[in-house]
Amino acid sequence: MSGLLGARTCSSPGEASDLKYPLGTRLREPLTEARFQQLFRDEEQVQELPTEPRGPRLCRMWRRPASACSRRGAWRLLQARLPPLRWLPLYRWRAWLLGDAVAGVTVGVVHVPQGMAFALLTSVPPVFGLYTSFFPVLIYSLLGTGRHLSTGTFAVLSLMTGSAVERLVPEPLSRNLSGIEKEQLDAQRVGAAAAVAFGSGALMTLAAVLTSLPRSSPAELTISALSLALLVPVKELNVRFRDRLPTPIPGEIVMVLLASVLCFTSSLDTKYNVQIVGLLPEGFPQPLLPSLAELPRILADSLPIALVTFAVSASLASMYADKYNYTIDPNQELLAHGVSNLISSFFSCFPNSASLATTSLLVDAGGNTQLAGLFSCIVVLLVLLWLGPFFYYLPKAVLACINISSMRQMFFQMQELPQLWHISRMDFAVWIVTWVAVVTLNVDLGLAVGVIFSMMTVVCRTQRVQCLALGLAEGTELYRPLRESHRLLQVPGLCILRYPTPLYFGTRGNFRRILEWHLGLGEGGKASPKPDNLPDTVAEPVRVVVLDFSGVTFADAAGAREVAQLASRCRDVGIHLLLAQCNASVLETLARAGVLDRVTPQQLFVSVQDAAAHALEKLVRGSSIWSGSQEVLH
Repeated sequence: MSGLLGARTCSSPGEASDLKYPLGTRLREPLTEARFQQLFRDEEQVQELPTEPRGPRLCRMWRRPASACSRRGAWRLLQARLPPLRWLPLYRWRAWLLGDAVAGVTVGVVHVPQGMAFALLTSVPPVFGLYTSFFPVLIYSLLGTGRHLSTGTFAVLSLMTGSAVERLVPEPLSRNLSGIEKEQLDAQRVGAAAAVAFGSGALMTLAAVLTSLPRSSPAELTISALSLALLVPVKELNVRFRDRLPTPIPGEIVMVLLASVLCFTSSLDTKYNVQIVGLLPEGFPQPLLPSLAELPRILADSLPIALVTFAVSASLASMYADKYNYTIDPNQELLAHGVSNLISSFFSCFPNSASLATTSLLVDAGGNTQLAGLFSCIVVLLVLLWLGPFFYYLPKAVLACINISSMRQMFFQMQELPQLWHISRMDFAVWIVTWVAVVTLNVDLGLAVGVIFSMMTVVCRTQRVQCLALGLAEGTELYRPLRESHRLLQVPGLCILRYPTPLYFGTRGNFRRILEWHLGLGEGGKASPKPDNLPDTVAEPVRVVVLDFSGVTFADAAGAREVAQLASRCRDVGIHLLLAQCNASVLETLARAGVLDRVTPQQLFVSVQDAAAHALEKLVRGSSIWSGSQEVLH
């Protein structure tokens, strides 16, 4: 403290060299923002500034990319847009090829039943789930940057798309459709699903499931129960013994084979009217432009689907990139998934994204790069070209059970609620509100409600922030909140406040009330009411106030005008206002709002310590309250 009080402004130019390296000297002058820029700004940058071209800004913007265009720049751009050009030359063939092959084939084997199952959620024939498990995976392997990401059909997107398809192409009330009518209905629904995918865009209600149970076939209920009895334990074994198993147990494929053989040998489709997959068309569909006339009707569905696609895919890619120490390009990920959905829509695919289940399976099976996706495509290609007839007698009830077992992690998230409550009750409230909204309304509206509620919690938390009064830790230059210790020194006449939140239209009222109470700036000479969470007493009248803006990450026009009004009111009542640790964007906003017309550059400091040192010097020089009691400062 004595060092701060003993600091004086250098009077000779020779002392400027000491100020250039203030850490190496015991005493230094308090650094204002202007002085700091003068001492530490890069001299080369200062010399280069005058040579900046004075032509129109548009011309400079045009010349900059033109001058940057070169063979090397074009090659870098090509590598950024086609990631295999970067990672394929560095591919470790001996170390990674076997793992990618095994993982790709394993995921491809799962893609076959899962794709057909999720096609039912989308209200389209099963074969279109195979198309969606092939084209998007192939495109992402060429454009994606997530080495461990597995794309394809995703349960949530299938539900959301199915909701749009059911609304756009409802099933006729008379369910006895001829073969031609059924094909026309499927074609219309496929067109609607492809239109949603083209626009990058489920109906989930518990009531539909409950009302359908009385009409269910006893044979299909039995098949479903047996399928779940096999799939759920196998899923649990794969999770619990993940480290011991060389590759996950393919429960879905085993179930598909057993159910197909049982239905074929017992004629369940004819005796008990069990619905089966039927004939899968061989080859690929003819590329067609989706029905663009449907775009205006499905834009409301496309937007949430696009948001969910990118949010899920980018989160999964980032999670595994952090785990395996590599980086992804979010912009390239957005482009990869956008192109994947766009091109896939020409082949009658429905919206797709990364899937947590298949991504975990790929990693557990030893996948290392995007090359595993090509091996997955080979498996799906074999089914589309030659192996499709083997799935003729597969009961659709088995596909429905595969859906349920694939979404088991979504149901088990309920187990995380106690931990979430312990960590953050606000996040717990967001989870519950979103879940209730999705279940009672639908996926689209539920997600919108969750996002709005989450934004409201952020706004509410910024409005209820506590402004911290700081005191000096004895024997140091550190200023800490007074509530942390009774041994912190609070200098009479000096008020140091830290405002740890953005200053915008939603917080300006709270900011004004807190400052009025601390500084005694009540309207008309009246004392301001005490805000919440502040002490009941205020020290003697404030002569100097230091505002620590290190926590103010941004300020809008309303917040900047509030600071300008505060500066004027402080000047009128004789309070010296100092601002410390304002970042560049906040300073720029304050300047545009006219704050610098009321606050001089000598009142802007790079740190609280420098501002406090300047304040103490001012108090010592100009206040009689320090006479005979300066020993308190030492």
